[in-house]
Amino acid sequence: MSQLDSIIIETHETPDTAIIWLHGLGADGNDFVPIIDQLQLPSHYAIRFIFPNAPLRAITINQGYQMPGWYDISSLSIIDQEDEAGIKESSEILKQLCESQEADGIESSRIIVAGFSQGGAIALHCGCRYPRQLAGIMALSTYMPLPEQLAEEISDASSETPLFMAHGRQDDVVAYAYGKQSRELLDSHNIEVLWHEYDMGHAVCIEEIQHIRQWLIDTL
Repeated sequence: MSQLDSIIIETHETPDTAIIWLHGLGADGNDFVPIIDQLQLPSHYAIRFIFPNAPLRAITINQGYQMPGWYDISSLSIIDQEDEAGIKESSEILKQLCESQEADGIESSRIIVAGFSQGGAIALHCGCRYPRQLAGIMALSTYMPLPEQLAEEISDASSETPLFMAHGRQDDVVAYAYGKQSRELLDSHNIEVLWHEYDMGHAVCIEEIQHIRQWLIDTL
């Protein structure tokens, strides 16, 4: 996947920061474009927002119907029978997007990987394995996929990377418990997580956007 498959919006002619934001299952890169205005970040921030489009793939739990997805889901219990090949393929796509930003002159320490639901799972998987320190990892309404592999694959740089997680207590798509378990897993690997939870389902709320805004300001 190249940047041609992404929506790219720059807030300045010469951006020094990149935020790569992955959508959830069945959505596309347009899904989070409106959040740029909603965040109301300082006008002098020179950010390149990148919203990649996931490839079409057959989703087993949806009777094999093809839709944009970062990996397959085969069970209502999303942590069972994980699509290891699909997860690693999409994690590599995100890694390559980060590397392309570095090649374009943006330092890894000015790159944030972010995502919602499936997209957040890929942001966690890739971000915690990225060989250089990132500016941050943002994981919304999601979980750490392939958790049993983290101990062997986690990068030394990840312990220095700020990590923001948020979850709805009434989430009926990615269970709140999965998010909490992932937070505890990250804590066990000395990765400090800034955690927020809200009275909402599988969504993003106004209060959450305000917390994201403040975290981005603190991080950047």
